[in-house]
Amino acid sequence: MSSGPAPDGPGSASTRPGPASKISVVIADDQRMVRAGLRMVIETESDMHVVGEAGDGVEAVTLTRRLRPDVVLMDIAMPRQDGLAATRALLAAPNPPRIIVLTTFDTDDNLYEALRAGASGFLLKVSSPEHLITAIRVVAAGEALLDPAVTTRVIASYAGTPGPQPPPELADLTPRETDVLRLMARGLSNGEIAAALTVGEATVKTHVARVLMKLALRDRVQAVVYAYESGLVRPGQ
Repeated sequence: MSSGPAPDGPGSASTRPGPASKISVVIADDQRMVRAGLRMVIETESDMHVVGEAGDGVEAVTLTRRLRPDVVLMDIAMPRQDGLAATRALLAAPNPPRIIVLTTFDTDDNLYEALRAGASGFLLKVSSPEHLITAIRVVAAGEALLDPAVTTRVIASYAGTPGPQPPPELADLTPRETDVLRLMARGLSNGEIAAALTVGEATVKTHVARVLMKLALRDRVQAVVYAYESGLVRPGQ
């Protein structure tokens, strides 16, 4: 896949081959100026390049399936097919890309729908360019990322809701794995969890992997949602 001059419109892709080591990105947003701004930010980085742009969800799905980028920046509010439906469509196929939902809308409905659709990251468009670049690198490496403001909304949204019956699979976790899941749900990084539990970061990574495997979760974004939905973590704890 390749970088190259900015395309004139949605649905187009670059043609000049680029280094295989670069993170390839597709931008899906219905505003041309937003796409141009995102492209400028991304292509200042030597380890990533934009391979295509789409102006609506249908184009995003078609273009992504053809170009097979590493990461898709997916707007929510787009014509023909919104970003949530496009995300579900892409993640239902084999070998899907990593998807970062990027939106001006931070309502709870959009947040939960994006996370449950399988997005690896959720960033508000007011996030800094540095935060965006970090998010692309994090999800391209197979991790997941939540904007701190998003984590706060997850916690706040569950305030005052009745505690659900804990799902039976929680019993499969060891006490230490349960501790790790609780700390993940509070938004702590692996390094912060290691410090809180006085263990090595490699040990935390092992615990995180086991938690995801036992609970059949794809990444730590899903783990955060699971922890609150299952009642394992409650606001104010």
